[in-house]
Amino acid sequence: MHEESEMIYTCPMHPEVRQEKPGMCSECGMNLVSAKQKKEAVNEGHGKHAGHSTRMFLIKFWVSLIATLPIVAYSELPKLFFGFEAPRFSGSEYLTLVLGSIVFFYAGWVFLAGALRELKAFLPGMMTLIALAIIAAYLWSFYAVFANEKPLFWELATLITIMLLGHWIEMKAVAGAQSALKELAKLLPDTAEVIRGEKTEIIELQQLRAGDIVLIRPGAKIPADGDVVEGQSEANESIVTGESKLVEKKLGSQVIAGAINGDGSLKVRVSKIGESTFLAGVMRLVAEAQSSKSRLQILSDKAALLLTVIAVLAGTITLVAWLLAGSEVAFAVARLVAVLVIACPHALGLAVPLVASISTNMAAKNGFLVKQRLALEAARNIGIVLFDKTGTLTQGEFGVASVIPAVSVDEKEVLAMAASVNAYSEHPLAKAMVQEAERQSISLHEVKNFERVAGKGAQGIINGNTALVGNPSLMEDSGVSIPGEIRTKTYALSQQGKTVIYVASGNLLLGAIALADIIREESREAIISLKQSGLHTAMITGDSEDVAQWVAKELGIDEYFARVLPGQKSEKVKILQSKGKKVAMIGDGVNDAPALMQADLGIAIGAGTNVAIESAGIILVRNDPRDIAKIIRLSRLTYAKMIQNLFWATGYNVIALPLAAGIFASQGIMLQPAVAALFMSASTVIVAVNAMLLRKKTL
Repeated sequence: MHEESEMIYTCPMHPEVRQEKPGMCSECGMNLVSAKQKKEAVNEGHGKHAGHSTRMFLIKFWVSLIATLPIVAYSELPKLFFGFEAPRFSGSEYLTLVLGSIVFFYAGWVFLAGALRELKAFLPGMMTLIALAIIAAYLWSFYAVFANEKPLFWELATLITIMLLGHWIEMKAVAGAQSALKELAKLLPDTAEVIRGEKTEIIELQQLRAGDIVLIRPGAKIPADGDVVEGQSEANESIVTGESKLVEKKLGSQVIAGAINGDGSLKVRVSKIGESTFLAGVMRLVAEAQSSKSRLQILSDKAALLLTVIAVLAGTITLVAWLLAGSEVAFAVARLVAVLVIACPHALGLAVPLVASISTNMAAKNGFLVKQRLALEAARNIGIVLFDKTGTLTQGEFGVASVIPAVSVDEKEVLAMAASVNAYSEHPLAKAMVQEAERQSISLHEVKNFERVAGKGAQGIINGNTALVGNPSLMEDSGVSIPGEIRTKTYALSQQGKTVIYVASGNLLLGAIALADIIREESREAIISLKQSGLHTAMITGDSEDVAQWVAKELGIDEYFARVLPGQKSEKVKILQSKGKKVAMIGDGVNDAPALMQADLGIAIGAGTNVAIESAGIILVRNDPRDIAKIIRLSRLTYAKMIQNLFWATGYNVIALPLAAGIFASQGIMLQPAVAALFMSASTVIVAVNAMLLRKKTL
């Protein structure tokens, strides 16, 4: 059977790192390059070599170091600095050639192979420069041994040794910063306990199927998304919410793969497995975000490529200039090697993507997912935050806002009467009253002859009297009068956009209940936080002017648009953009899609497993508007770190490149190849460590 080849991406330094999208090497942070290989190799290579690369570099470093020590001992350095020479023996003049060849071909081969992969992908970079440097040093040294010239074996050996050590340190630093997807994968258990008839059976997670009933023991990890069919417990869903607050789980509750069960046992019917689970969706979005690029990263990639070209030109000019000046060939080649090494763009290539990768991981841990890095980058420049009201600032469902009892009537009795009649109704307002009674643990009355009165309310017999729950028309038809004091209070509430329902028993009015789309407490904190950050806030809703005005006033929102149809929302975004400020739009990602696309930053509400909303760049997993301020703070922190890293990555080049070329050689100031390698590695490590400091920041 013909196996189709696919374009995959691999690391020039670590060919075992392979994936189907461009991005960053999970081992060392280098940009991946394209390679035409069989798609199956993506997973095969990772499974076969995962975890070996770091150890391999350490082994090569020790071999190189052991070989380098005698090379240095038989160089001119001991006599120059300490006044003694290593003992000579027959053939000792070839010792450095043999050991230098071992260092070059064994320890230095990773750089040569990496350069070949870069050149095949037409993306010359760090590996290409290092390879050019060590090839130039080795070829000259090989010739010098037989031509009685000065070889560069000690420079070559120390250069490769320090490069290996530096790269190993970088890999350790980057691996710590790049661990998000690996950590997410660890959240799933290896096995699941499935109920088969009257017995339980432990199976591999890969064998789990939708529809299986699994037993979740206290403290165990939940293996797949599903619904509770038996039992009661609490679960730690911090992978979703970013908070360790336990969530109650009972019959009918949804559970998410990777969450940790509390102290109760649960039986769960599996609904989603593998790639369909919420956790898989999170991993997919994190991976996509890590493979996408920000404007600063695109700039740094171009700068890294330009630096590679400059390095080759500068190295060539340096070599020719010193030869024309009458210097020894060994000295000129040493300058060439130093220039090529010091100009390696590794730190520059790592500066931005590593910070972006860490910020993407931080976002996921704080309850929001970054689909596009450009979206996170745009957040720092936002001037106006536009909220869709329903389901974002409010709960998206009716709740009891207040109870207005008549004289000598208790609030709980009004609610008990209303909930008792409505216990048989499916109307949203009726359900809200029943839920409020349940929340307050109010006992309901027995109702007989329940009847819905179309367009007006409902009625039934309680304790021999006709109980009425409905609008003023129902009260009027039944001969129930509404006192002036209650009329005044309910009129004020209706002006706020609340729906008022009256409750009566017989011909006596017991009181009224005001219902509304309840404002979330988190919304108040969110608006305050955004205003403290100097941002303008706005709201858009399809509700009436009264409702919009009341909600805006309650929350302190600067501007609002009422009676807006879904198709008109994007026009309102344009109006705000015409004021010269960048607009962030927060909506549910469905009927708000055009507005989310029109906004400079689209932020979608993605509750539960609904994480694949295409119209937004950032997704709020836990529906918490307070996370908007966190997004903007993370964006600003990320940008600041990127700028710092670009400074560290380019600053040393500006200073060290002239030194490496030997401009100040007449003053005795020169940069040896080994020292250049040390500087290059130190710069990269500084960039990696500085990026990891971002993790210490709180949002």
